[in-house]
Amino acid sequence: MTTTNPLAATDRAAKELKAPKEEYRVSRLQTGLLVVGTLVVLLPIYFAIAMALKNDQDAVAGSGFAWPWPMEFGNFRTAWELTNFPVALGVSLLVTVLAVSGQLVLASTASYAIARNWHRRVFRWSYFYLLAAMFIPFPVVALSQVKLTALLGLDNPFGVALLHILFGMSFNVLLYTAFLRSIPYELEESARIDGCTTWQTFWKMIFPLLAPMNATVGIFAALTSWNDFMMPSLIIAEPSLQTIPVVQNIFQLKFSSNYNVAFSSYLMAMAPALLAYLFAQRWVMSGVTRGAIK
Repeated sequence: MTTTNPLAATDRAAKELKAPKEEYRVSRLQTGLLVVGTLVVLLPIYFAIAMALKNDQDAVAGSGFAWPWPMEFGNFRTAWELTNFPVALGVSLLVTVLAVSGQLVLASTASYAIARNWHRRVFRWSYFYLLAAMFIPFPVVALSQVKLTALLGLDNPFGVALLHILFGMSFNVLLYTAFLRSIPYELEESARIDGCTTWQTFWKMIFPLLAPMNATVGIFAALTSWNDFMMPSLIIAEPSLQTIPVVQNIFQLKFSSNYNVAFSSYLMAMAPALLAYLFAQRWVMSGVTRGAIK
């Protein structure tokens, strides 16, 4: 029978703790791919900023990547006035806020009902029915949606927001359902013992726990609504109530030679979405990973 010396085991454990951990070495291929990916993202942004700060002569005759000096900040004021940017910005914000709020409420409640009633056939088939809609792109049903919204008087920004909510249901229900399955059912049972109804249990206990997934769905919905061009251009009948992407396209067709003013308007349209994503990207990654791990 062999005995283990406790002092020897303690010394061995202390040496293992003091031993340097093996560092992960990045290969040259990985470094090269990282550099290439960074340049692919940063070079177009640098080109847009440089063109937006040039005067009319340098924008036409000079090199696109040459940094302008002196810088012409008046291009942003000109683009603000020519594109009627405040109105387009207000319409885009209205559509985005309505679409994000609607998707968060509708998708989370529907997913909660599906996840907690998975043993019932009607809820399982409802889940598969919603997922099947992911394979139907908007251009396939565009003509029918245009006629339907016109008949219902929804050929305006409110109709666009409603369509964004409906077309986002499939992907959002997929994310929410996977996340809800990782939440222990015992939490809801304790709330019901305390006298909470199903509605109170969801809003007071479950919905706050969905914060990472709410951020994920919210940022995806915001970027989709903000950058969408096809749906507003087809649905909204009044040209003065168009969103920023449609207004940018109209401006580009009318003032295609004013490169410096055009790029100024592009930067103003891109800035809100870029800032929103940079602010919420950690929530996006957290929501995706937590939704995938049960």
